Amino acid sequence: MWLNISSAPFLLTGFPGLEEIHHWISIPFFAVYISVILGNGTLLFLIRDDHNLHEPMYYFLAMLAATDLGTTLTTMPTVLWVLWLDQREITHGICFSQAYFIHSLAVVESGVLLAMAYDRFIAIRNPLRYSSILTNTKVIKIGVGILLRGYVSIIPPIVTLHWFPYCHSHVLSHAFCLHQDILKLACADITFNRIYPVVLVSFTVFLDSLIILFSYILILKSVMSIASGEERTKALNTCVSHIYCVLVFFVTGIGLSLIHRFGKHVPLVVHIAMSYVHFLFPPLMNPIIYSIKTKQIQSGILRMFSPCKFKI
Repeated sequence: MWLNISSAPFLLTGFPGLEEIHHWISIPFFAVYISVILGNGTLLFLIRDDHNLHEPMYYFLAMLAATDLGTTLTTMPTVLWVLWLDQREITHGICFSQAYFIHSLAVVESGVLLAMAYDRFIAIRNPLRYSSILTNTKVIKIGVGILLRGYVSIIPPIVTLHWFPYCHSHVLSHAFCLHQDILKLACADITFNRIYPVVLVSFTVFLDSLIILFSYILILKSVMSIASGEERTKALNTCVSHIYCVLVFFVTGIGLSLIHRFGKHVPLVVHIAMSYVHFLFPPLMNPIIYSIKTKQIQSGILRMFSPCKFKI
């Protein structure tokens, strides 16, 4: 017989067995939190303020930074709440909202990375027509399409979570809410909620990754046709930052999926740690990658913090 606890709040989970050192574990999490805010916030401010960066490539980078910032601001408050204060209770409404934004932003980030691949494809394949193809209007339309795809596509499985009764346990396996985690607590027919995410991921994240791969095959083909070795290197260097960001996002996502699917004998703490890596590592690394690998960003940061900037 089901024990109906549908009205009871969910309980978030930190690191089981390590509760006594949660306050120590919170230190690197807080450091990452601040670093993500500073790194992505600096990129957004720089792209808005520096007219040299008012180009499609940097508009898409601003979208990536905003998405990463949103992911961290959505995820980390409950994580720190659990690690600092051991406040584990979370209401259904807040939990479902958090899950909605976490999953929506993941689809948005995949779409932004695809748009950035398209930008590099046009820049290398049709450099003379780059400005006429990727106009500001076109960039806005692409951005709106990415946001609509991310935020609308996630609505159906999240809305249905409100209709399910939740039985047996109400303990989640992370310090933040995920759709698949909540689903395990439902005692109802969850067929739609099991199938829909698989279809959605196949037509968004998985398809995006294939298109990005195909676009880089075409880019490489174009680069190899350039006679000058110096020009080939210059063209490839414009893609390096984006390639690194794509690898960071998709490799951590694939790694998390593989551990969840095949790592039944892997300790629970490893599963939990991998989920944090997937959600926090890309937002942390993306600003660093672009700051190190993109000369225009480096120059912009130097101008931003130049002593002349503060002279009256």
